[in-house]
Amino acid sequence: MANTKSAEKRNRQAQKRRARNTTVRTTVKTALKKARETIATKDAAKTPDALKDAIRTLNKAASKGVIHPRNASRRIARLTKAAQASKAATK
Repeated sequence: MANTKSAEKRNRQAQKRRARNTTVRTTVKTALKKARETIATKDAAKTPDALKDAIRTLNKAASKGVIHPRNASRRIARLTKAAQASKAATK
């Protein structure tokens, strides 16, 4: 339990940030899941849109400081690589 006014304020700020970060992380996970599913189904029409959405949400999360920029970059690279492999396999 916080003993000082400043500690109470920091606790309130941490709770707000935690809630915001949780929301953003959930959004990122959902976008990644959708992208992976479309890549797995080899749906050439939906894959670019899902990939674009996932990249966008990852970049937003990284710019807001929710996830580390290198973490976002690594995930984007792996998704893109999987999409390219899927595209090559369908040809």
